[in-house]
Amino acid sequence: MPKLSDTMTEGTLVSWKKKIGDQVTAGEILAEIETDKATMEWEATDDGVLKEIYVPEGGKVNVGDRIAFIAGEGEEAEAKNEAPVPAETKKEAEPAREKKAAPKAKEQKPAAPESEVTRVKASPLARKIAEEKGIDLTSLKGSGPGGRIVEKDLDSAGHPAAAPAKKTRAAAPAISAGESARINLTGMRKVIADRLVSSLGPVPHFYLNIEINADALMRVRAELKSAGEDDDATKITVNDFILKGAVVAALREPKVNAAFDGDAIIQYGDINLAVAVAIDEGLVTPVIRGAQNKSLREISAAVKDLAHRARNKRMKPEEFQGGTLTVSNLGSYGIDYFSAIINPPQAIILSIGAIVRQPVVNEAGAIVPGYRMKIGMSCDHRVVDGAIGADYLKALRQLLENPSLLLL
Repeated sequence: MPKLSDTMTEGTLVSWKKKIGDQVTAGEILAEIETDKATMEWEATDDGVLKEIYVPEGGKVNVGDRIAFIAGEGEEAEAKNEAPVPAETKKEAEPAREKKAAPKAKEQKPAAPESEVTRVKASPLARKIAEEKGIDLTSLKGSGPGGRIVEKDLDSAGHPAAAPAKKTRAAAPAISAGESARINLTGMRKVIADRLVSSLGPVPHFYLNIEINADALMRVRAELKSAGEDDDATKITVNDFILKGAVVAALREPKVNAAFDGDAIIQYGDINLAVAVAIDEGLVTPVIRGAQNKSLREISAAVKDLAHRARNKRMKPEEFQGGTLTVSNLGSYGIDYFSAIINPPQAIILSIGAIVRQPVVNEAGAIVPGYRMKIGMSCDHRVVDGAIGADYLKALRQLLENPSLLLL
């Protein structure tokens, strides 16, 4: 079992993409593995033949335990009923094994015939898109390793495609009145629970809150929309301005871009912006590295790409690691205000609420309609004092109330 994240101790084998006897090429997807952060596709690192599968689908094993055997030329797997030999006795056991007659190969029954679609080599994402768009995979030629059909092969398929249904969160299982159901924790949900408990206990949280005038944000967004910025793939959203503002404010108040480390505080030179993304299995925080060097448009493109790949289980382990501060935005879910829990060892996390249209008092003292947004900031008091946090939020307020500064 590979270690696919920095905090991973065990993994769940979600599905095998190869079966015993299949030829395996380095770079091909061998299995889907659920870690403490996400479900990821695991690529084979060597060429060979898949001779044995030791862990069935749904099985959990510790990192480092064997899950399969890919044989090179002339290699054979150990017999299935043969227990692993402890390292200290292996040398003694080997001579005895050499004297044994080679076990007679078991006769295998021919596998039941598979449908054409089942035999087609295709990535899980390609299969999902093909199902949504009604594309026959057998009509396509794959450009991936070993002729495997990948996402880009479907772009030129030329089949009439129905518009994919809007993605919704997985529905909870129906439970009859008067009954209850025990739902075992997934690996991700278990680690979320463990990490948040370990955060809120040892980390001395304190909370700061501001309300900003979002009129200018809404005006700039409307101007961009009227100028043609209305394509879902490229449009700059209000959230993009918030992410860029969080980064620039950290440049102005660098003490928040830090972590507690026992007898020292580590202050980072790079701002690695972690962005909370909700997926069906829980919450992940992919990281935009060196965000201080990226323009507003580059941050917009990066967060859309990371969120898309996180929801489609195509993230690399290193893309979840190394964040120095986090932004969590629940405004699109209709939440006006909330307080988030810090993701250790980071020192702060921002919680962004919805932009709300409400009566406000203008500079002339008149009551007029306006847009307001509440922002919360959770701080690790070992690293960030109240005055430092207040200075950071002051800088963030100035940037978001004057969003043209973020276009420079």
